Amino acid sequence: MSDKEKLLDFEKPILELETRIQELRSAAREGGVESLFKEISELEVKLVEAQRELTERLTAWQRTQLARHALRPGAFDLATRIFDDILELHGDRSFGDDAAINVSMANLKGREVLLLGHIKGRETNERVKHNFGMAHPEGYRKVIRLIEFAESFKKPVISLIDTPGAYPGIGAEERGQAWVIADAIEKFMKLEVPTISVVVGEGGSGGALAVGVADRVYMLENAIYSVISPEGCASILFRDAIRAPEAAAAMKITARHAESLGVIDGIIEEPPGGAHRDWDDTAKRLSERLISSLEEISKMNTNERLAKRYEKFRKIGIFHEAES
Repeated sequence: MSDKEKLLDFEKPILELETRIQELRSAAREGGVESLFKEISELEVKLVEAQRELTERLTAWQRTQLARHALRPGAFDLATRIFDDILELHGDRSFGDDAAINVSMANLKGREVLLLGHIKGRETNERVKHNFGMAHPEGYRKVIRLIEFAESFKKPVISLIDTPGAYPGIGAEERGQAWVIADAIEKFMKLEVPTISVVVGEGGSGGALAVGVADRVYMLENAIYSVISPEGCASILFRDAIRAPEAAAAMKITARHAESLGVIDGIIEEPPGGAHRDWDDTAKRLSERLISSLEEISKMNTNERLAKRYEKFRKIGIFHEAES
């Protein structure tokens, strides 16, 4: 499948403008037709405006589609553009290694950190190898083992989240999936080093929350964060997965919703048209936020940081009491 065939329906008007601009540029170069330059400039202005309007009017379901876009950069597509000296660490020292979640030592602008992130894979064989980014219990036990290692050496922890959720298979449940997710949440809450989590694609259920408890939690502009997928929610509530767009709107899963509800601390804007349009620019924006946030968090003493982290998560949620 070509890159053009991977584009979503609502992206096609932008593609048409881009194609027309490329055609005019080729004609201008080959024929030296200066009169085309004005038309090219006008179309470039239209393109920027179309990208801006598209970003502003996207529905929750359309943002879900962008979060899952076939061309969207994954956690380690971004990480390799931000971090240096990435050294992967393996195994939970109990059952095995889990390819769905990568844990590495890495260097962020001269500062050594523990970096962890989900890997979905892109081609079919990669997706099978990495189990579509759905970690087993041994994946989260690997995380727990290594964040404790990071704490002992006073290394900050950075999580890049992109998963539909933890793997729900029988074997995973038999090996304590729910228990280890709860254990990971507790360990992250008590971790004494600075922590940052960023939802870069899908933030699905406990699989995301297990590595999402941090001093600062961010989302990329078109990422989603939810307790269940829109399709799963529609199947349960409406008995029809086709109503996923309706469920997505009701679930408030976008970055804007999460910020307004206090679930996250901020939104990292994506390049015009989405992260898949420019991986390098997306990585640059993410890098700037990681560096500035890490500097800010590191200025706090340990007790202050732990207290603020605890308070932040205790305050999540908005409700209204019914009148008696």
